[in-house]
Amino acid sequence: MRDTSSGSMIVQRVIADGAIVLVLIAWWATARNLPPFVLPGPEAVAQSMARFVTDGEVAFNALVSFARVAASVSIAMVLALAIALAVQAAPILNATVERRILIFLNSFPSVGWAILGVVWFKISTPTVLFIQTAIVLPFCIVNALAGFRHIDPDLNELGLSLTRSPIRRFFKVTLPLVAPFLVAGIRVAYGICWKIALVSELFGASSGLGYLLMRAQSASDAAMVFACCLVIVVIYTVTDYLLLRPLAARFSVNQGQNA
Repeated sequence: MRDTSSGSMIVQRVIADGAIVLVLIAWWATARNLPPFVLPGPEAVAQSMARFVTDGEVAFNALVSFARVAASVSIAMVLALAIALAVQAAPILNATVERRILIFLNSFPSVGWAILGVVWFKISTPTVLFIQTAIVLPFCIVNALAGFRHIDPDLNELGLSLTRSPIRRFFKVTLPLVAPFLVAGIRVAYGICWKIALVSELFGASSGLGYLLMRAQSASDAAMVFACCLVIVVIYTVTDYLLLRPLAARFSVNQGQNA
């Protein structure tokens, strides 16, 4: 059975990697017949991506975007956790959060947040943080609420029997139980935040990958446009693989042991 499973994994990897190679070949063949400002070839894009390592200014802008995304997701999750705790303490607020706040946040257009951010905060980092936080907040709220709903009442009673301190009980009992849902919300919010990072920075920042993208558009540098988008894919993949996946695996294991 193990040999069969290993063989299946190898076949899947060959198919996946082969598909990427075919796409690169098709890209290279198509780009040969088009001007670089329309469709640059893989070599030109790779050279532009290399600038994120060799060019300090370009690397700084990528780091700024990463910091903004990380800060926005962190702020959104802290706000979501506070809202979920409020609902847990006062269940009467549940209808307000579920049927009013979440409906409003989920349906409000992303462009609307971007325009309001620029109007309220001008062109600045707070504008980008506001836009990104407002857009990912409902995803964090949904996961935080789900986490509190899935807490076993018996475990709550156990926590009460062990300590009367609500702060100690929160960190020792409640937080570990809701952590799998919070991590899942962070992973979703992190991916969505990267999707809107360029747009939010195009609207409200003079630095970051969105700023590089706008500058590349003005110079008709399509290679840098591709490079900015692909760098986001690389940053997301590395962060998810090295940090978010291990966190998700750790807390899911812990939850299974607690159960």
